[in-house]
Amino acid sequence: MPVSSAPLPAPERCPWCLAGTAEPDPVYIRYHDEEWGVPLFDEHRLFELLVLEGAQAGLNWRMVLHKRPGYRAAFGGDAGTVLSPAVVARLGEADMERLRGDARIIRNRQKIAAAIGNARAHLKIAEEFGSFSRYLWRFVDGAPIQNAWAELRQIPARTPLSDAISKDLLSRGFKFVGSTIVYAYMQSAGLVNDHLVSCFRHAELARP
Repeated sequence: MPVSSAPLPAPERCPWCLAGTAEPDPVYIRYHDEEWGVPLFDEHRLFELLVLEGAQAGLNWRMVLHKRPGYRAAFGGDAGTVLSPAVVARLGEADMERLRGDARIIRNRQKIAAAIGNARAHLKIAEEFGSFSRYLWRFVDGAPIQNAWAELRQIPARTPLSDAISKDLLSRGFKFVGSTIVYAYMQSAGLVNDHLVSCFRHAELARP
């Protein structure tokens, strides 16, 4: 019996990763399929994600995501190396000025200063709790919150838990960590599974 050469149908995805452009953005789709909502415990990746979420404030996440290699290169590594809080924490005023002229990143002085200050605050938390990951995941008792949304409009922009995390981060000297930013961070880092139930990733990430 001949084997059909017809392409397999595309899996159903959360519509946010398909909207906003005339053609599907492979970077955005890959982020949705492989990163968004996946529980994240790596110290460097958690820090990098917090920097990017803060940079997104008032802007478009897709644009910031495309600038991720630029952030990695501009803040002391290379385009393929995840941001290190220890490296970023050592940056000073001269680096601030250099970064303000670097088109590979969001050249907002406050956001650049926040990235450096947040790196230092990140290291203090890691020293106090053993790791930033341990500090963060204790807010959800070490396991992702599993939601079951049917439509995008049901997903909140903030929750009482994101309010609490935001308040604690602010008290520890972090900047650009308002509750809405923190909730987006929770979604990205997998503290909460906010894939729609119709999305193929929801069931995969809901498995124990």
